[in-house]
Amino acid sequence: MHGYSGDKQAYLTRLRRIEGQIRGLQRMVEEDSYCIDVLTQVSAATRALQAVALGLLEDHIGHCVAEAISTGGPEAEEKVKEASAAIARLVRS
Repeated sequence: MHGYSGDKQAYLTRLRRIEGQIRGLQRMVEEDSYCIDVLTQVSAATRALQAVALGLLEDHIGHCVAEAISTGGPEAEEKVKEASAAIARLVRS
């Protein structure tokens, strides 16, 4: 079971909303909308994806990492490294 399982429907709802935002962006470009309006929508979609990513990361740390640490062993160290790498990827994006 993954850390986000309890919130799976909420994540799916948010991702579907983001998918709609992306389709809206495509329409805006197809219709030659004003550049700043398109950029504003790109920024909104980016923030929405970042919110999903942060939620997933929080769930991962709260469930998967915490569980691995409580059981100890090499898996705990691996989960911490995995979470650190995910944080680094998010910071770079």
